[in-house]
Amino acid sequence: MAVKIKTAAGTIEITNEVIATVVGGAATDVFGIVGMASKNQIKDNFNEILRKENYARGVIVRQEENGVAVDVYTIVSYGTKISEVSRNVQEKVKYNLENLLGVTANSVNVFVQGVRVLPD
Repeated sequence: MAVKIKTAAGTIEITNEVIATVVGGAATDVFGIVGMASKNQIKDNFNEILRKENYARGVIVRQEENGVAVDVYTIVSYGTKISEVSRNVQEKVKYNLENLLGVTANSVNVFVQGVRVLPD
């Protein structure tokens, strides 16, 4: 599915994959996030951090009446406060969706799939 935005010049359609890429980029920019994780690790057979081209595998986008609901699957750095990092992800994702795409984020749910110790 796609989000449709009507303007005076016509209609703009933004696909879920584009939204997922913007969400993944925003989430990985937050301090304390090591990377994105697959939303279905057993089915996708992914046990590692997703690369930029696979961000859509770590994000679920659902259309709602007046916006979208987003689920973000992340891997957090060891030693960071998970609740604070998750809140920062929520704020950054919501900000980027509204300012870059013009899409309203009704809810941003952050799922922590793992904790990684970063090498020194």
